[in-house]
Amino acid sequence: MSLSSLENRLAARLRPGLSGNRVIFVGLLALCSAYIQGPLTKIFDFPGALAEMEHFGLYPAPLFAVGVIVFELAMSALVLSGFYRWAAAGALAAFTLAATLLAFRFWELPPGMERAMATNGFFEHIGLAGAFVLVAVYDLRERASTERGGQ
Repeated sequence: MSLSSLENRLAARLRPGLSGNRVIFVGLLALCSAYIQGPLTKIFDFPGALAEMEHFGLYPAPLFAVGVIVFELAMSALVLSGFYRWAAAGALAAFTLAATLLAFRFWELPPGMERAMATNGFFEHIGLAGAFVLVAVYDLRERASTERGGQ
């Protein structure tokens, strides 16, 4: 039995369980979890949110804090609901990339533990942005496939 045949058989067995709406929703919820938890933390500790904005040089801090809270919660809601999922996922990918370049500037740190942690955080967030790009691409493909099938 060839590897591709084995892969096809395994995929055929797993596809029904893994492609269900509940599994997809749980995966999207996990992907959006930081964009739900972060704003809630900022809401319940608004002085901390202001300090975070100031730490990154974002002024006026209240405007940026409220903007980030609203943006992250709204885009997460769109991703989870499926309404303009592709646009919201693309927006979260761009936001994540920008925030990563702002917050994880590992190349400016001296060698050591802090630099290693910032490097890991940087690449984890690049991966997160990539996951949102994939969500956008797959949502657009699904919409195109549905449109072709419905005509």
